[in-house]
Amino acid sequence: IFHLLMNMYALVYIGLLLEPYLGRARFLSAYLIAGISGSVASIFWNDLTISAGASGAIFGMYGVFVALLTTKLIEKSARKSLLISIGVFVFYNLANGLKGGIDNAAHIGGLLGGLVIGYSFYPSLIKPDKILKPITIGILTIVFSIGSFGIVKNISSDIGKYDEDMQLFVQLEQKALGLFRLPQTSTDEQILFEIENNGIKNWEESLKLIEKVDAYDLPDALHLRNARLKEYCQLRIKSYKTIQKAITEGTNKYDNEINVFNIEIEKIITELSQIQ
Repeated sequence: IFHLLMNMYALVYIGLLLEPYLGRARFLSAYLIAGISGSVASIFWNDLTISAGASGAIFGMYGVFVALLTTKLIEKSARKSLLISIGVFVFYNLANGLKGGIDNAAHIGGLLGGLVIGYSFYPSLIKPDKILKPITIGILTIVFSIGSFGIVKNISSDIGKYDEDMQLFVQLEQKALGLFRLPQTSTDEQILFEIENNGIKNWEESLKLIEKVDAYDLPDALHLRNARLKEYCQLRIKSYKTIQKAITEGTNKYDNEINVFNIEIEKIITELSQIQ
């Protein structure tokens, strides 16, 4: 709620300062284009994160004003104090975004987009022209739209395939873990049947699946996750084969080895839950 209130205050503040110079049409178009710029930057930088908000567009408006403050459009006597005020706002919010939970990529993308917009608007502001104004807005809209489309299109399209394959992985894992859902009264023959026909078989399929998806164009975080999942599957296979061996030989001498596998498996499960 506090972040929302601050956004509202920041938008009202910059609106009161900037709208008299830009006019309603330029102000609205700048806000929308800067919002697109911030959103694209967010998608590019945080392709695994869903974010929402107007911060990117608001930062864009501050970027527009910074650009205009470096021109002759605004009185020289007012530029320094306004630049300091905006600089403090930008620095504070970017620094605050380092704490986490705030999309700084959108802030920076919006800010940079705003700078471009501000400098693009300057010619039509210094020499008002009925034709130049819509042409500038139109060109900016087209350029930012095409650029945004190109960037988004080139962002890895393998995420969708990865998600589908990981759903299959979960299904295979559930089948393989059927061993631990057997009744306590199960015979050795039933346990061995489960290990051979559902356990090891599905863990091996899971391992092949992870090796397949690791070849996709994915963010580093997912490649790290895949590496741990490979270890997880390999440990499960070793554990199941050791249990199989213990039952076949009718001995408990492998209990310590099985416990070591289980400890390592639990560690990996904990790590995987922390990898975003």
